[in-house]
Amino acid sequence: MVETSLTATQAAWFLPFVAPVCLYVAWNDLRAMKIPTWSTDLLALIFVVVGIFLMPFWPDYVMRFAHFGVVLVIGMALNAIGAMGAGDSKFIASAAPFVALQDAWAVLFLLATSFIAAFAVHRLCRAIPAIRNLVPDWQSWTEKRRFPMGFPLGVTLILYLAHPLIQG
Repeated sequence: MVETSLTATQAAWFLPFVAPVCLYVAWNDLRAMKIPTWSTDLLALIFVVVGIFLMPFWPDYVMRFAHFGVVLVIGMALNAIGAMGAGDSKFIASAAPFVALQDAWAVLFLLATSFIAAFAVHRLCRAIPAIRNLVPDWQSWTEKRRFPMGFPLGVTLILYLAHPLIQG
């Protein structure tokens, strides 16, 4: 991944709060094909509470709320035409403030990569009876048309936040 504008300090503070929510979202979407509203609300609340201490109030912190609004409107439109689930739309909107505008293309590339990897892992695991039987009640195993996007979405946000810590 390329250089991002997210600092190591921001990453170190956001990641411990965000990662458990992302992992829950991924697991629940795989299990039930749903991303609960409380989880997306919690993700947004983490940015509101932690973010105010990590970045200059103006313009960084305040302008990140514009990211939420713009992405939410786009997500609602995609949901309205059936291109995206409502939970996916809410998750992306709640994750948007964590991403600096100048990092948007890098995050979209990371999302595309995460989606391909998540799709391959999901389909491979679904095809292996020993793995599938570990969690036989997962709704995503039997879905034909829908994919649990919470899996790659959660992974993408975790990787984006972890990147400054990994790169050193």
